[in-house]
Amino acid sequence: MQWEGISEFVYVAEKESFTQASKKMAISTAQVSRQISALEQRLNIKLFYRTTRKVSLTEEGRIFYHHCRSVLDGLEAAERAITNLQSKPQGKIKLSVPVTYGEQQILPLINDFMQQYSDVEVNANLSNRQIDLVEEGYDLAIRLGTLNDSTMMAKKLSKRTNYVCASPAYLDKYGIPHSLSELNDHSCLLGTLDYWRFKAAGVDKNIRVTGRLRYNSGFGLVDAALKGLGIVQLPDYYVQNHIQSGELKTLLDKYQMPEEGIWAVYPQNRHLSPKIRLLVDYLFEQLS
Repeated sequence: MQWEGISEFVYVAEKESFTQASKKMAISTAQVSRQISALEQRLNIKLFYRTTRKVSLTEEGRIFYHHCRSVLDGLEAAERAITNLQSKPQGKIKLSVPVTYGEQQILPLINDFMQQYSDVEVNANLSNRQIDLVEEGYDLAIRLGTLNDSTMMAKKLSKRTNYVCASPAYLDKYGIPHSLSELNDHSCLLGTLDYWRFKAAGVDKNIRVTGRLRYNSGFGLVDAALKGLGIVQLPDYYVQNHIQSGELKTLLDKYQMPEEGIWAVYPQNRHLSPKIRLLVDYLFEQLS
């Protein structure tokens, strides 16, 4: 009895019409009307204002509608989840990926993924701008570092570490900084920010740095560091190979920030289709 009339009520509320609701449900208008009347009697409240031209929700009806819509969404998601277990992934995936990390790590993995699933189409937009997934129609985004948007769902795929480093030639010429204050005496290679991030005595610190070179290109900054033009702070995927080869030396390791997350982010309350779920799981398996 608790479920009788709920679907009819929700569809009438959304269509603002008993006739349109009946068409959507493929039942008669009279049956819709009877179910709504029975529901109102059971709840002992009036759900709709009815005129010959319009059907609109009462204040109580609006409150009841929001709860009922959530219940139906949950039931529909449960049904899709069962159906999708046997569904073949297909269709389009629109995702946003940070430029450099996307080029180095994500896009090659997507190419491998698409070799396995021939019915999937991918439209990947490389941008460091934090887009609004819902507003701009994206299914998924890869984001780096701290997440600020609590309205999104997220799965941690991997992690990154920021390193401060310089070439042996630069350090031989200008010396090795052992404290954060000593950065003032060095040429720092700047990116888009005027500060570098550190952790000292358990406290996050943003240290303002200066230098005669600024690029919005991580690869350009790496090249400048390799050529002895200064000290740089960059994520591991820019400098890890050069550190391992000895071309760059890490500095101020005791002030290094903790590892940051690399995330797959998708809209809350949006059921993950087989193609999205499989892609997120595949990226997790490969990156972790």
